[in-house]
Amino acid sequence: MGILDSFGALVSSIIASIVLLVFAIISYFITVFIVQVGAGLAGYSPGGDFVVLSAAILATGAIVAGSTPMSSLGGFTE
Repeated sequence: MGILDSFGALVSSIIASIVLLVFAIISYFITVFIVQVGAGLAGYSPGGDFVVLSAAILATGAIVAGSTPMSSLGGFTE
């Protein structure tokens, strides 16, 4: 049964990777929309390249911050 358990773990990690990739793409598109609307509300008219760059930086920061364990900052131990 060790091979079947390993295969199940492999399939579950592949599915988790696909789901995380889909969520990252969705959050990137939402961030592009937020940056574009926020710049419009502030009276700016940035080019598309600056909107994409700032959205990429914000989305990357959010994904990295969400994946790091925060229990060490709160003083909690497992």
